[in-house]
Amino acid sequence: MGICRRFFALTLVMLLMLLSGCGKGAEADENAKKPQTLDDQVDAIVAGMSLPEKVGQMVMIGVHGTEINDDSRFMLNQYHIGGVIFFDRNLQSAEQTKKLTADLQAQAAKVPLFIAIDEEGGPVARGKGFIEPPPSAQSIGQSGDNTQAEAWAQKTGNRLKELGINVNFAPVADVGNNPREYSADGQTAAKFVAAAAQGYESAHVIYALKHFPGIGRGQVDSHIDRSEIPATKDELMAQDLLPFKEIIANHSPENFMVMVSHLVYPALDKEHTASLSAAVQTKLLRQELGFNGVIITDSLEMGAVSKYGDFRELGVQAIQAGADIALVCHEYPRQTAVYLGILEAAEKGVISEERINQSVKRIVKMKLLHRQ
Repeated sequence: MGICRRFFALTLVMLLMLLSGCGKGAEADENAKKPQTLDDQVDAIVAGMSLPEKVGQMVMIGVHGTEINDDSRFMLNQYHIGGVIFFDRNLQSAEQTKKLTADLQAQAAKVPLFIAIDEEGGPVARGKGFIEPPPSAQSIGQSGDNTQAEAWAQKTGNRLKELGINVNFAPVADVGNNPREYSADGQTAAKFVAAAAQGYESAHVIYALKHFPGIGRGQVDSHIDRSEIPATKDELMAQDLLPFKEIIANHSPENFMVMVSHLVYPALDKEHTASLSAAVQTKLLRQELGFNGVIITDSLEMGAVSKYGDFRELGVQAIQAGADIALVCHEYPRQTAVYLGILEAAEKGVISEERINQSVKRIVKMKLLHRQ
């Protein structure tokens, strides 16, 4: 009788274990069937990247020529570059541009490239032979009809998308009297920038607010040299920052970038340009205004910064300040120096991999949301 009891007990234990195992297996199968969230996908992609691949996502370059060549192919593959900006030197016709964007995207390994352009309209317009340039922002602003800003942004966005271009470095959110600016009044400028933002979102094209925290008061061209904006923080908040604040407060950060300027704002940071300033990017833009999207520098080849620093250091300083992407528009040796500088800083722990991951996750998430 004792043997029977022991046999029965052992059989019962084995049955319970089997049932328990089956339950777990069924639960695991059920969990496996659950679709990954977007954040899960982003985390998995970033976890599968090497450090050199991550750093490549944080650099956007300009390439030369109207077709992919050995130089551009080398840059994209050797340094895992995550984005390309087009200029007229790259744009010959609609068909040629479509082929170029497709060929460039074919080099992308784990996520698509950002392919960007400055199609503001007015004095800053690329590919005029086959991309209809919008009127200047100033003329649209002077019309008093902000629906024009939305209509032109949507039209431009749709055309860029047809060509394989997924980022437009527009609208200009600066407050001033320049043809590139909607208005010298902050509230009016904010209204027109918001309308343009809506237009780009309707076209499902990434846009960029520039040039944070506003260069409308500037007197010196940043391409040539740096200058200061002698405004108090209260003055900046009350006027210059209104268009940025409007979009940040009311639009998803996955839909737009913020491009930071190369001007110095002594009321915020007496020493550094905005593009190299933690006070501007991390404290003001991230913490005070609550922006958690992609921050990109203006081109680091511009005289306002390149005259005062080495390219291997400029990219590092920009990332340490809070930028996610260092933009280097023209020369391959300078682009290489920026990439290698950031990579070396990351390898040595000067920039932590956690900090690198923060930027790359923002970039990858934006790319996944805007895949064509």
